[in-house]
Amino acid sequence: MIAFNLICNCTMKPSPKILIGYKNSSLLARCHHSLAMSMSNYSNPCSINLDHNTMQCPFHTREFGRIMHGNQQVFGLPSSSFGQSRSLSLSATRTAKRGASAIARVDFNFKARDFSGSVGTRASGNNGEMAYVKGGMNVKPIVVESVDNVEEESRLEVGEEDENTENLGGVKNADDEAENVEEETEVEKEAWRLLQEALVTYFDSPVGTVAANDSDSEQSLNYDQVFIRDFIPSALAFLLKGEKEIVKNFLLHTLQLQSWEKTVDCYSPGQGLMPASFKVKTVEFDQGKTEEVLDPDFGESAIGRVAPVDSGLWWITLLRAYGKITGDYSLQERLDVQTGLRMIINLCLTDGFDMFPSLLVTDGSCMIDRRMGIHGHPLEIQALFYSALRSAREMVTEDEKSNNLVGEINNRLSALLFHIREYYWLDMRKLNEIYRYKTEEYSLDATNKFNIYPDQIPKWLMDWIPEEGGYLLGNLQPAHMDFRFFMLGNLWSVVSSLGTPRQNNAILNLIETKWGDLVGEMPLKICYPALEHHEWRIITGSDPKNTPWSYHNGGSWPTLLWQFTLACMKMERTELAEKAVALAEKRLPCDSWPEYYDTRSARFVGKQARLYQTWTLAGYLASKMFLKNPKLVSLLSWDEDLEILETCVCLLHKSGRIKCSRHAAKSQILV
Repeated sequence: MIAFNLICNCTMKPSPKILIGYKNSSLLARCHHSLAMSMSNYSNPCSINLDHNTMQCPFHTREFGRIMHGNQQVFGLPSSSFGQSRSLSLSATRTAKRGASAIARVDFNFKARDFSGSVGTRASGNNGEMAYVKGGMNVKPIVVESVDNVEEESRLEVGEEDENTENLGGVKNADDEAENVEEETEVEKEAWRLLQEALVTYFDSPVGTVAANDSDSEQSLNYDQVFIRDFIPSALAFLLKGEKEIVKNFLLHTLQLQSWEKTVDCYSPGQGLMPASFKVKTVEFDQGKTEEVLDPDFGESAIGRVAPVDSGLWWITLLRAYGKITGDYSLQERLDVQTGLRMIINLCLTDGFDMFPSLLVTDGSCMIDRRMGIHGHPLEIQALFYSALRSAREMVTEDEKSNNLVGEINNRLSALLFHIREYYWLDMRKLNEIYRYKTEEYSLDATNKFNIYPDQIPKWLMDWIPEEGGYLLGNLQPAHMDFRFFMLGNLWSVVSSLGTPRQNNAILNLIETKWGDLVGEMPLKICYPALEHHEWRIITGSDPKNTPWSYHNGGSWPTLLWQFTLACMKMERTELAEKAVALAEKRLPCDSWPEYYDTRSARFVGKQARLYQTWTLAGYLASKMFLKNPKLVSLLSWDEDLEILETCVCLLHKSGRIKCSRHAAKSQILV
């Protein structure tokens, strides 16, 4: 007999329902019956022991429990082995990291109501029973009518002043800022209208935006779902407009899905994986009743069945942005949010066989979600990883366990920063050095550490790279350098200060010098150059969607406009951003806001591009808002962290075998 505890809250309100598979219908039936009986007799949150029919006092959990039945693992129900309720203490030191003014020590008490949930059951198809769990991930059910009350209670608990007087480190007052903002153009008004039409609601609360709202498309595929990476520009646009409810709902609902049971061919990935997307479905219950449920996709339904590594990294970045823009840091300090944040970081920091501090991933695990030869250590993942680590270090609450985690984060940041700046950077000087590499160097102080063969240097590159420009390589592995220029990875390296100030400026110099190749008639190329001929056949597997100069293979993606604007404004090169935004503004409305553009110069709308692509119009709106309010850029970017550079954790200087390579290269990584 399996004994487990369920926490219920007898004040019944609409709350998230999540679809999970379970084989034992009798167990779920008992669960449903016991909950129904208990809710009719008790008005306070309680825990029910199904084996002994006893009532117990509620407790809080720091981790997610499991129900074990055969090979099934259902995450999200609290385990009795976890700790009692506790309060999180914030120190003045952590508050200073945000640049906020607050009381030196503030206690956030997490009440039992924040972790309530209930369970219902229903029979379904061939795989047994399906359970719909309300609030099943130990987080507070998200109810529209209660959001304002909860925020007011939080302000009273922490002694916050009224929002209209001052926000902690965020945008002070949306109404005051609006007075100084330019009037919206007709294009902006159209984009906002389309963005509102793309909203997805769940129990009448907005929780995200669909990937595309193209009514002319015959097949929706998964474009009718809410993608984490796609929603980021939409979230920023809403936050900058003062509409934070949808972003808060999105963060909490995706957090609930984090501990969903995710299995492909009887194997489950590690805890902490965030879904690539989710869909709101209406499911029919017994007696003809229908209700909405969340149906996530962790990659088990995606093309290629690849786990979305970037989803969790984007989620952390958005969580930080929410606090910075709104000044509301109470969301970051919730116990469930802290738990989810640590699960993502722990998953990324898990030890493996790799010798490098960069994350090792498979092909198709990020924005380029099809086979494009980026398996290994792609720059996009490393840049997102770096910014997520820096964000997590800011947001993790201080306690005994977090001290070890922060130490691990600092160690990884130090190693990753040196690794990318030293080995990924490519300019004329570095290219000439690679051209003269000696190979097969077996020694601890080898110059050609990755055994790169000079013949790998493509002919197009020798005449393409400018004297005053450079960029970070697309990928680096033993005996392999990917010399393609990947736009998102390089732009996010600028935004997050993964590159040195000199490198960041050189990246923008390269884009400006090679404007015709990297921007053309529509910003911006996702990568350059395209794979053609035998390379296309071998590397993509003759992918009919990734033909040369189309889609991910050299296509132009307008959504990259917001990252480009952020990078340019951070480096005080605003004129480049204005030029790109003006270029996009002329064509996007006329072309119905397509997903991507084809051909070398981006003259044609993509042959399979969806129209009214949400992150296309959201990227444009976010860029316009950045340009109108330059002060926002400092909230969404990261400055150089000299403390990371000074930290050496390799202990080579103690071993006596060899001098640490980062000391020899310090002149390069500090400039």
